[in-house]
Amino acid sequence: MQRFKETIGYFYHYLKPAWRGLLLALLLLGLGTYAQVTAPLYLGNAVAALSDYLKTVLTAPAQASLHDFYRALGFLIFFYLLSESGQTLSGLAAATVTAKATSGMRKGLFAKLQRLPLKFFDRRQDGQILSLFTSDMDNLQSAMSQAVFSIFSQGMVFIGIIVMMLRKSFTMALVTMALSPVAILLSLFIIKRARLAIQQQQAATGDLNGYINEQLAGQAVLIAEGRQQESVTDFTPYNEQVRSASQRGQFYSGLLGPLMQGLSLLNLAIVIFFGSWLALHTGMGQAAGLSLVVVFVSYSQQYFQPISQLASIYNSLQLAMTGVHRVNEVATQPEERADQGRSLPPLSKAIRFDHVDFAYQPDQPILKDINFQVAKGETLALVGPTGSGKTTIINLLSQFYDLSAGRILFDGIDLSQVDLSAIRSRIGLVLQDTVLFSKSVADNIRYGRPAASQAAVIAAAKQAQIHDFIMTLPEQYDTMLSADSGLFSAGQKQLLSIARTIITDPDVLILDEATANVDTVTEAQLNQATQAVTKDRTAIIIAHRLKTILDADQIIVLKNGAILESGTHAQLLAQKGFYADLYHDQMDLT
Repeated sequence: MQRFKETIGYFYHYLKPAWRGLLLALLLLGLGTYAQVTAPLYLGNAVAALSDYLKTVLTAPAQASLHDFYRALGFLIFFYLLSESGQTLSGLAAATVTAKATSGMRKGLFAKLQRLPLKFFDRRQDGQILSLFTSDMDNLQSAMSQAVFSIFSQGMVFIGIIVMMLRKSFTMALVTMALSPVAILLSLFIIKRARLAIQQQQAATGDLNGYINEQLAGQAVLIAEGRQQESVTDFTPYNEQVRSASQRGQFYSGLLGPLMQGLSLLNLAIVIFFGSWLALHTGMGQAAGLSLVVVFVSYSQQYFQPISQLASIYNSLQLAMTGVHRVNEVATQPEERADQGRSLPPLSKAIRFDHVDFAYQPDQPILKDINFQVAKGETLALVGPTGSGKTTIINLLSQFYDLSAGRILFDGIDLSQVDLSAIRSRIGLVLQDTVLFSKSVADNIRYGRPAASQAAVIAAAKQAQIHDFIMTLPEQYDTMLSADSGLFSAGQKQLLSIARTIITDPDVLILDEATANVDTVTEAQLNQATQAVTKDRTAIIIAHRLKTILDADQIIVLKNGAILESGTHAQLLAQKGFYADLYHDQMDLT
């Protein structure tokens, strides 16, 4: 019941802006429903008029007239046409409303994702997030266009039929409705069985999408290591879970239709029998009795249709409820702190980490009592083994995560008290894994500063030493790229990323292992570009290749989340500690 209320509230939120179209759809739906439940009365009148005409033809041919029959037949055709027109136009209006509402849902979900902190994405597979926009949104649109309007439509038909039957004959109405408790109990029993299977199906589908996304992202590794068959083998359990849950859900959902059809046929037999008995034993006229039987036979055939329809759409509605629950889980996630107009002046003195502690999980500390300072214009290098906390320091400086304890000061200003947009406008970040967007080369460079002129774009590319290569491309700066574009090598992507950062002119430049995935020739280009962009600029560099940071003003050695050593390259070599061993090991390898 809670998820049902949650779903109704979610639909209401997105249908409310389109209330005019929704009202039109419901009015047309009401008109069509009224015509649908009224038509059987005129069918009964037409049969009664035809019966009277035939009887008159046998007894008094001269007085026989088909006027009443034609009149009833005309009304019958009119109401059937009105019913079809109303339902058709209602369907068109409903389709327009649901398309706009679903568009709003997607936009709202995507906008919410843009306001979430990095930790939300770190804890979820890309495939699970993508499934919100694919299978879940498809289920919501299907439920809104079918289930929601079917509930109104079939509910109105059900109530309308009951009202018309009671007006026509209270006794026959009770007979027609006699099997209702049986139909409702059967529906509830089957629905309960289907609910768990459908929830399991959605969860299994999310896991399957996550696995597929992971395997596709690592396809090159799979092929190189010859693990394709193992990948298929590991895929089987995920696929089997989806198949099993889907089969159970479809079985129970598909069971409702035949059961309702069987009850409808049984009810029809009861109505014909009792209606005929009533017409013969209550002194009812032949025409009136025949009309009564025809009317309630028609109502009997329609009576179980709403129950059957409502039961058959349960699968769609249950998928929608599960989808709404999953989307609302995202909607209720805490967002990054909102901007409050707290600006951050340009760096003039230093950045300082003051007794900083951090843990991704409360019982698993990553950083412990980190204290250091980097002055304006200095270059700070962070080195240490994998998992020592280097990238975490960068994430905390960029305010991707909140500190567990301590402060990060920017000229003495606590960054936790400053707007995130102000902080990030002062920081330029070049990541190890670069990202290219489906835009032109120029637009990729000006991504962080969309209003930058073409001259500024070219100047940034020249400073990053990627201009000459861009000029060899078919359309030079207008060449279109994509996330998986093969036009650029790994190193050239890094140079493009550096150009993208240069154009924003940040106070602080962060390079996160920018040379980790490139060859020695490209590394030399990257080093030249790095030296150019870090000159007279505060820079923090994460590097595994120590020869790229020999000129750093300060080197901090991290191990197990704590600062082990610090100093210049010469000072650290003189200490003959961890850094010296690491440096000599790398020099021996080269």
